[in-house]
Parts: sequence; C-alpha cells; structure tokens
Amino acid sequence: MTAPFTTPLSAPEYTMGANGHFIDLKDMPSEVLRHILDTAKVWKEARRGLPKGAVDEGAPLAGYALAMIFEKSSTRTRISFEMAMQQLGGKSLILQGDNMQLGRGETVADTAKVISRYVDAIMIRANEHALVQELADAGDVPVINALTDRSHPCQLMADMLTIEERFGSVEGRKVAWLGDGNNVATSLIEAAVRFNFPLTLGCPDAFAPPGDVLAWAKAEGGDITLTDDPQVAAKGAQVVITDTWVSMGDDTSGDRMETLAPFQVNDALMAQAATDAIFLHCLPAHRGEEVTASVIDGPQSLIWDQAENRLHAQKAILAWCLGAI
Repeated sequence: MTAPFTTPLSAPEYTMGANGHFIDLKDMPSEVLRHILDTAKVWKEARRGLPKGAVDEGAPLAGYALAMIFEKSSTRTRISFEMAMQQLGGKSLILQGDNMQLGRGETVADTAKVISRYVDAIMIRANEHALVQELADAGDVPVINALTDRSHPCQLMADMLTIEERFGSVEGRKVAWLGDGNNVATSLIEAAVRFNFPLTLGCPDAFAPPGDVLAWAKAEGGDITLTDDPQVAAKGAQVVITDTWVSMGDDTSGDRMETLAPFQVNDALMAQAATDAIFLHCLPAHRGEEVTASVIDGPQSLIWDQAENRLHAQKAILAWCLGAI
C-alpha cells in the first residue's frame, strides 16, 4: 500500500553548500524553510489512514541510505528518522558514537570522508555543535543536525508544523518560551526570525539564551523580547513552550532548580496566555518541575501531535537535503 507523493510547490533555487546540509535555521532562507514545511503538510495529509510502514508512492528516496550517529541517547529522534527513511523508500543504519572509531580517537574529518563513501546522508545527535559542523565541512554528503548542545532545528520544524495545524500560518502569532534558554530556545529564536513571529523568552538571568544568538536576531530585525518575569512572558501568548530544566550533561549542583522554579508552566501561568493558547514541550518531560501534569496532560497540550510531527517534518528535511523536493 502506498501513499500519494506530491510536492506542493517548486523548490527554491538554494542549497546549503553543494550538499544541502541542515544544521541551523539561521543559515537557511525563509523561503527554503517554508518549502520544507509546506511539503511536510502535504505528505502528512497524504498518509492519513495508512499503515505506518507503508512506502510513499514513487518511493522518493528509494536507493538512498542514511547513517544515523548517536552520541546522545534517543527515543523520538531515532524512531522518527528511521521511519522517515522507511516511508520514503530508503534505508537507515544506526551508529553509536562510543562504538565507532570516532569514539576511539579517529578524527572527525577521517570519519566524515569514510562514511561519505558508504551512505548518501548523515544524521547526527551530538554532544558538541562544532563536531556537526566539522563533519559537514569534511564530508561529501548532506549532514542533518538532530540535536547538539547549541541547537535543535529539526524539533523546531516539527513545532512550526504543529502550530500551523492549529492556527494556520505561524506568522504574527505570539509565542512564549519559559525556563532555560537552552539549545531548543536557540533554534526557537532562529525560527521566530525566519518565520516572522514575535517571541518572548522568560528566563532567569543566569539561564538566558546565548548573547550572540540574541544579537543575530536583533540584526535580522527579529521581534524578540527577553524578560526575567514569567508572567510578562506568558501574557497574551498563543503558544507557550518549555523544555526540561536538566538536559544530558547539565550540572545539577547549586541552585539551578530553585532559580528556574518560578518559570514552571502551571495553570496560573497558562491563565496569563490567550484563551486559545496551546502548550508545547519537545519531551521528555518532568511533571512537577518545568510543567505541571494539569498543563501537559490537559486540553491545551499538543505534545503528542508535536512528537508525531517530528516524523513528517524530518521526511521533508531529508527529501530537501537529497534533492527530492
């Protein structure tokens, strides 16, 4: 059984270098990101009612192979990318960083050159952002950033899809971020600029997003506000987003949790948002810390749609990187 395979519009004449890397949203024009997002919408709709393992009509990535490198453990990233390649007709193979020669001292450049001889694209979930960029610079195939300590662009494409499914265009929608100004917040800032929506980040001073990201957004004309008052951040927002306060590698010593506690997304905070506001969280979540159970499991929460949309957004990302759209 196959699903209809259609492309919603002509592809913009643009590639990230010769190989269509997908590393950071800020490095890509708005029209390319819009093309990817619109493709994801069309393909998701085309698959309604089909088995998850059904291949898209025409198998647009038939014959293509994706190497997936994991330095960090994963649930959603691994499953969504593996199923994305299966639905597109391609193949994937999983490589654990500590089981590769890369984890035993082989240079990133040598690893990139070797893997490029075997597969058509590389997806990596890495500890350090610089490793992803070095892999892209040294290799000969597209590289997709599936998460680093710096950014999480694939997640934000899924978030944009989720928001637009509820509200139509994300353009002009007021979005609020609460909590740690982490890698997801960095990509959210970049998304706000590229998709043209106002963003308010409510973060403690000690956990503000990187200054260079905020400076870039300002230089690009982004409508970005930073506040240390969570009530101000949430007021009137149509989309409220948070993330775990403790990610892999974070230092949990000191007063981290106490400092972030006022930024918990709870019923009182959601009451400050617009009456039609939705709640998003990229998961995994810690109920009772960054968000209460009443919010994340409540009627305003779209976290399961958001998680599913990783699959649909990443299918379009893969197809773009490999020149299929």
